[in-house]
Amino acid sequence: MTLRQLATRGVHIWRSSLQVRIGAITMLLAGTVVLIVSMVLFSQIRDQLLDVKRQAAIDQVQAGVVYAQSEVAGIATGDAASVRATLARTVNQLLDRGGAAGDFDVVMVYRTGDRDRPATNRRPLYTALPEDLRAAVDAGSQASKYDMVPGASGEPRPSLLVGAPVTGDATGPDQIELYYVFPLQQEQESLSLIRSTVVISGVALTLLVVGIGVLVTRLVVDPVRQAAGTAQRLAEGQLEERMAVRGEDDLARLATSFNAMADSLQRQITQLEGLSQLQQRFTSDVSHELRTPLTTVQMAAEVLHEARGDFPAHVARSAELLRAELDRFEALLTDLLEISRYDAGAAVLDSAPTDMGALVGRVVDGMTSLAQRHDCELQVTRPADAVLAEVDARRVERILRNLVGNAIEHGSGHPVEITLAANRSAAAVTVRDHGVGLSSGEAQHVFDRFWRADPSRVRTVGGSGLGLSISLEDARLHGGWLQVWGQPGAGAQFRLTLPLVAGADLTSSPLPLRPVKVRRPGVPR
Repeated sequence: MTLRQLATRGVHIWRSSLQVRIGAITMLLAGTVVLIVSMVLFSQIRDQLLDVKRQAAIDQVQAGVVYAQSEVAGIATGDAASVRATLARTVNQLLDRGGAAGDFDVVMVYRTGDRDRPATNRRPLYTALPEDLRAAVDAGSQASKYDMVPGASGEPRPSLLVGAPVTGDATGPDQIELYYVFPLQQEQESLSLIRSTVVISGVALTLLVVGIGVLVTRLVVDPVRQAAGTAQRLAEGQLEERMAVRGEDDLARLATSFNAMADSLQRQITQLEGLSQLQQRFTSDVSHELRTPLTTVQMAAEVLHEARGDFPAHVARSAELLRAELDRFEALLTDLLEISRYDAGAAVLDSAPTDMGALVGRVVDGMTSLAQRHDCELQVTRPADAVLAEVDARRVERILRNLVGNAIEHGSGHPVEITLAANRSAAAVTVRDHGVGLSSGEAQHVFDRFWRADPSRVRTVGGSGLGLSISLEDARLHGGWLQVWGQPGAGAQFRLTLPLVAGADLTSSPLPLRPVKVRRPGVPR
């Protein structure tokens, strides 16, 4: 798995899991708090430990200075051998005296003029004395400093150095300096142990807090996940799903309320399904029952229409209107039966390879007479190559007849443009008119049953108000799209997009929904 895949998976887990986010945030906050507290605590322990060491060392140095003063009081300053012997004896005696500050080394320096005569139990200590410490002691004051000093094996080790002047003869030109070197190895080991303890304790405390946070979060998240799963199953139609109610706490009240909501939804959905089935049955039954009397009335109307020449003018006109309205009534019954089949889920697609160019040509030929009556020109644009698609030719032809008929009716005598195009996966047909157009609000309802943009408008094409609704259902049955664009005063354009292979999914359309050139309202053509 690549780094990018791991990052993508991590982001997905972070965004999808509330428990992971709370655990990570808890770890970050708890770790930060524990780190700050540990640093403060370790700093205080270190300072306290070193302060105790430093105070004990200073006390020991002060006692050593008093003892050294008594030992060097009668030193023969002019005799180098006597000076060396006295310093060496004093150093050994100071080492033997010991003290509360622990292990230490001693350096004594006899200074006469610019010449130093050191005495120490370890020779490298004299050369390792810091210059600033010696300058402070040379000025006559006691001083201390933490520094790296060579140990017994020669490697540098942290140490506390304390120096003080030892007054031998107050009136003499000579000066004696006493230095104590206290190794801090024991304190360093203690601090390392404390540091390890603090780190381990901090990590353990952080993990404990995170574990508690995750556990508490899980106690809350699990019921929410159960509610989400139950809600998803309810959405999938499993209306009998319910949440388990345990205890009497807030989560139990949530489960109880959720179950009550599910019961209410189940009752309402069951009632709506019953009403929908009753409505579908009523529409289907009424449509079928009206077929027989309609056929009888049509036969009688046909007889009257054929004999209208023997009737007075007003009676003959009534016979013509009767026949026309019966034809519209028959079309309405046919559309109602088709809608009832869609509502009942009984519509079946009879797909076969079809030449879409030839199908568009048949629709245009069938609508030519209507276009001539409206003084409207039908302009067809299609590719030179044949466009073959697996469709139900009868249903697609019905869709295009509805679209072209509506364009002629609402086109105000302007040309109607019909365009066919295809790509590798889909075929599309657009029907463009330049009539009154549609607003955005009207475009949202244009496929509603029995909807009219202008309720006062008289239908001259003989439509039932169900044509576009049936066309939309036909397009969906093919797995296609039927969409509309409109602009007041600039006309409207319908686009039908169908997959070339039955059952394939659409991702794009070969033609744009919005026309490339749109005439502005009020601008002459």
